Amino acid sequence: MRTMSLDLGTRTIGIAVSDLTGMIANGVETIRRTSPERDFARIGELLSEWEVEEIVLGYPKNMNGTIGERAKASEAFAEELKRRFDGIPVVLWDERLSTVAAEKVLIDADLQRKKRRKVIDMMAAVVILQNYLDSKSLRKR
Repeated sequence: MRTMSLDLGTRTIGIAVSDLTGMIANGVETIRRTSPERDFARIGELLSEWEVEEIVLGYPKNMNGTIGERAKASEAFAEELKRRFDGIPVVLWDERLSTVAAEKVLIDADLQRKKRRKVIDMMAAVVILQNYLDSKSLRKR
């Protein structure tokens, strides 16, 4: 079963997909947001291409755990995902510090700042998905 994660931003959407075992997250792409129709069309293409059975959407709570404007935008986006892709469950996943963790990975990989900007959202989606997959694995034990 494959799971897809989305790191929702105002200008981009980072995409990651799990391997078939549901243990390893892999970056797929970063969608440049243009219009809701085009954004959801591309997500639909990726869901089909990767045979995804579950979506994990980053849920950017504030550091104190409260729900701010970005989290409310994620809630609305989750509802739209459920409406458009009926039958695929959507999970909101706490993504606090995922971009910081992704940035650290890219810096440790010695990637130049300009190149990091191009892949940071996709890497944040990888971090979100890997945390989710690890959590599921721990719950099974």
